[in-house]
Amino acid sequence: MQQAERPMSRRSFASQVADALRKQIEAGFYAPGDKLPTEPALIDRFGFSRTVIREAIAALRADGLVESRQGAGVFVIGPKPADEGLKLFTDATDKISDIIEELELRIGIEVEAAGLAAARSSPAQEAEILAQVEKFADLVAEGKPTDEADFQFHMAIATATNNERFKAFLDHVGRRMIPRVKFRTVMGGVDPLPSRDHPILEEHREIADAILARDPEKAREAMRRHLVTGIKRYRSSMIRRSSADREKGD
Repeated sequence: MQQAERPMSRRSFASQVADALRKQIEAGFYAPGDKLPTEPALIDRFGFSRTVIREAIAALRADGLVESRQGAGVFVIGPKPADEGLKLFTDATDKISDIIEELELRIGIEVEAAGLAAARSSPAQEAEILAQVEKFADLVAEGKPTDEADFQFHMAIATATNNERFKAFLDHVGRRMIPRVKFRTVMGGVDPLPSRDHPILEEHREIADAILARDPEKAREAMRRHLVTGIKRYRSSMIRRSSADREKGD
């Protein structure tokens, strides 16, 4: 249901929408080249009129964050990644091989993060890791998207290392470090692995249990198994996609 708008408040509503979308762009949820949700989708999401949504998009366009393409929609053009060396995490890709390579890189970072978290985490940090596991579980039970909860789980572990560089790395690459976020963008919103939430939840529980048990080696092994299993999921998806493409060509 759309909110009633007065002329003076419309600009405020437009600012609310623009600020929310700006934060998502800056956080990496939408990367350069990504298409923003359609106008009707934004109206449903924010509950404001078409005029408010258009004013919000105009504000983002004036800030140089988006551009409108005739007949195609509104696309993100900024902000540019600060470090071109990490551009691989923010570029949209339709190559599952790229996602697999990124997961392999994450193994080198996050396996050690899990071990350090098991050795160094405070009670408050352990409680946050558990809270993110339960939040993920609630979303799975409700059939809701788990992308944000997935990211926050990994961020909670990075924070629990008590080494700011782990947290800074994950914070820099943003939510698109979660591979399905990247892949779903170029798939037109289709989730390549729609049934993966339940096994991922169990993998998260294993990692959290090892950290709470203060067992660094078990935590490292659980994180390694989680990421390696992710590679296997996407490799299987790549094989299925290749087979489907060949069948279409026959």
